[in-house]
Order: sequence, then structure tokens, then C-alpha cells
Amino acid sequence: MARKPKQYEDDDGRTIVNMNVEGMPWYDAQMKKERRAQSKAELQEKIARGEVLTRRQTLRYTLYATLAGLTVVGIIAGGVCLVILILWLCWR
Repeated sequence: MARKPKQYEDDDGRTIVNMNVEGMPWYDAQMKKERRAQSKAELQEKIARGEVLTRRQTLRYTLYATLAGLTVVGIIAGGVCLVILILWLCWR
């Protein structure tokens, strides 16, 4: 026997509050990705029109590029240190 869903007299089917909240299991991350893609498209349009980046945007992208480079250097340096440590332990 299938259970029938409860019917409430005062329920008209409207949504009172948007329950798409970050941290909830049903959170729709797609909306966040769409906003990011939209801002990226706007930036590409500005570049295509020849508009110059603001000082703040220039500093932000420079910081991101520097941090990416430091991450790569850190991983390589950590790998070299690990290899040296392993070789030193083997030769001891």
C-alpha cells in the first residue's frame, strides 16, 4: 500500500524561503559557477574592447600569478629535499 502525501489546507505550493544555502547537502554549486563564468565573460568583453584593468585587478592577478609560481617552486623544492633525505638515510 502506497502512502499518500499529507495535504494541508493552507498550503498553496509557493516557496517561502530559498533553501539553496551553502553547506546544505542540496546546495546548488552550479549557481556559483554560473556567476563566476558570467564575471569572466564580462572581463573578456572589457579586454576585447581594449579597456585597461583597474589597479586593484592588476595587483590581484599579479598576486595570484606569484602565488602560483611559489606553489610550484615549493613542491619542487619539497620533492628535492625528500629525495635527498631518502638517499641520506639509505647511505647511512
